[in-house]
Amino acid sequence: MGKEPHQVRGLAARAGGWSARHRWAAVGIWVLFVVLAMGLGSAAGRVDVKDSDQLRGETHTAARIIEDAGIEEPAGETVLVQAKGPGPKATDAGFRAAVDDVVRAVRSTGRVTDVRSPYDTRTISKDGRSALVQFDVKGDADTAGERVEPVLDAVAGVQRDHSSVRIEEIGGASMQKTFDDAFGDDFQKAEYSAVPVALGILLIAFGALVAALLPVALALTAIMATMGLMGVVSHLMPMSDVANSVMLLVGMAVGVDYCLFYLRREREERAAGRDARTALRIAAATSGRAIVVSGVTVCVAMAGMLFTGLADFEAMGLASLIVVAVAMVGSVTVLPALLSLLGERVEKGRVPFLHRAQRRRTARGEGSRFWNTVLRGVLARPLVSVLVAAGALLAVAAPAVGMKTQNLTLDQEFGDSLPIVATYQRVNAAFPGGSQPAEVVVRAKDIQAPEVRGALARFQEAAVSSGASRGPVEIKVHAAQNVAVVDVPLVGGSDLDKAGTGLEKLRDEVRPATLGRVPGVQAPITGEVAGSHDFNDQLVGSVAPVFVFVVVFAFLLMLLSFRSLTVAITSILLNLLSVAAAYGILVAVFQHGWGASLVGAQGVGAIITWLPLFLFVILFGLSMDYHVFVVSRIREARLQGRTTRDAIRHGVVTTAGVVTSAAVIMVAVFAIFGTLSMQSMKQMGVGLAAAVLIDATVIRGVLLPAVMALLGERNWYLPRWLHRLPDLTHDESPAALAAAADRREGERLPV
Repeated sequence: MGKEPHQVRGLAARAGGWSARHRWAAVGIWVLFVVLAMGLGSAAGRVDVKDSDQLRGETHTAARIIEDAGIEEPAGETVLVQAKGPGPKATDAGFRAAVDDVVRAVRSTGRVTDVRSPYDTRTISKDGRSALVQFDVKGDADTAGERVEPVLDAVAGVQRDHSSVRIEEIGGASMQKTFDDAFGDDFQKAEYSAVPVALGILLIAFGALVAALLPVALALTAIMATMGLMGVVSHLMPMSDVANSVMLLVGMAVGVDYCLFYLRREREERAAGRDARTALRIAAATSGRAIVVSGVTVCVAMAGMLFTGLADFEAMGLASLIVVAVAMVGSVTVLPALLSLLGERVEKGRVPFLHRAQRRRTARGEGSRFWNTVLRGVLARPLVSVLVAAGALLAVAAPAVGMKTQNLTLDQEFGDSLPIVATYQRVNAAFPGGSQPAEVVVRAKDIQAPEVRGALARFQEAAVSSGASRGPVEIKVHAAQNVAVVDVPLVGGSDLDKAGTGLEKLRDEVRPATLGRVPGVQAPITGEVAGSHDFNDQLVGSVAPVFVFVVVFAFLLMLLSFRSLTVAITSILLNLLSVAAAYGILVAVFQHGWGASLVGAQGVGAIITWLPLFLFVILFGLSMDYHVFVVSRIREARLQGRTTRDAIRHGVVTTAGVVTSAAVIMVAVFAIFGTLSMQSMKQMGVGLAAAVLIDATVIRGVLLPAVMALLGERNWYLPRWLHRLPDLTHDESPAALAAAADRREGERLPV
């Protein structure tokens, strides 16, 4: 497997060598890049994803019609007036007085328009005990939550005057305000707490403050640069807030990891007695190369999201891809320059006890005592280890077979943590579908034409007679734009399965028999339920192409990087196993409720629709970090002449510390998101944290070495017909690197 010394110069080695020789230039270029990226992003501004771009199909068509017509849909609000216990009915004088007071109170705020009494709109429940006062908040719907407080105060004042009835407000603006008040700081706290958590773990890992600060600083500058680049790129592909949050997560994870890999190797070589110049060169050619291979693989995985056709997924994929690429470039360019500039000062701010113990173990090449013990048992009985570890992971993954995915309803997402959730449930119980009506957007050449108005009336009647809705079906005509919007409360309400049946009746039966018979009329059906239905259809359709793209390209990259068919196949299989185990944990906790009380996830009963595909892409990419790093070290030991079994032991034990530190940081950061109140964020945090923990322990510490021990020399098998493939490997032997460095006259690195 060995190569001639003249072949050692790979891309990472060349970049690290240049950076260390031109250290001030490298640092200056990086700072300039970050500042320019932020400046360009600020000047360009960020273009966010529009409603019409979120989905394809009918939801997209309906949003496009509304946008093209220039119709500004205001934030609609509803006040529920409901008898308490055996209290008055809607026909009673006391009930009417409460309704009239609500109408007067909301009008008097001056913040609303189009106030509608339930006695005019017939929005009175079948039992006569509930009624809905409806109105719109003036101004832009996106910012209505900032202006709705006086209206909420007015409604609360009416409630104080009428104790015999329940008076509660719900709607787009009030929910927006409630969620912003309750959870608006959640994401910020999670994002801000990630930095001190990572710094604390790195301080323990390195035992020195300066060494701990370097990875965090580089990760933060990579994130800052990416935020600027996202603003520029958003003019070609719109971005979103969720893409920003995911970018921060991924950027912190890989940015810290890459620096950790590089810095740990440089310190290891110096502790082993090598001079600063050689230690830096070895770190560049070994860990630097592993970072490049890993970074490219992660970028490929993130690019898989671009195949979904879903705007938010595309934005997440592109933002994650950019931050990984920036962190990768920063790690192999500016980090060597900083290490060269700092020299021994990288050990400043030592934690005495931690620092001395770590340096003794590193200098002796002992690695982790725990993993030494584990590896001794694994390599002694590799077949038993494979059967036990793989069997355990397959058992953990088993619940995933019955995974149920759906978009979470309000009560599933937030439980009973907010009073507005109880209001949502009461409105749905009294007026099924009223809080999430289907919205039919009708466009015609002349919306006032008799045949169009007749078709609208027939649709209104058929929507109820078909059983899709219990009414009332409301029609709002925008004559100037030749557009009408029809609101149809779906039978089933918050039960998405039943509501979905009503939606299908509207689309497949009612619409063709009424509006579909008028030439030139468009009538796409949108709304919460329709959007969820269309999203699911599009997501399911994108699973296969995303899966194939990510797996095939990751396989090819591993094949080219390690020149081994066996390594490429085993890396894919092990990654898929860790993803499957994460799915199993998600289903067990959030769908079946096993241990759900420990994470505050009781009664969810389903996995949010977007999470499985999202987790697959993210985890497949992040898992490659550890795999590439460990296998690179094993291959390096093999190139030094060790036997395959000894190379496995050396590679796993010497990387165990850095992999453990990196995994602990990732698990800690992801677990922070698992503490948020929103169930979708809990699921994401728990899924990511569980998968990374499994990957860094069972997969890399047990299964990988056991499988490689069983395969022996077959680990490096490459069929003769594949020898024509490009050779992206480099001799990573420290001896070869040191010899090459000594031969290169005139190349003196400042220390």
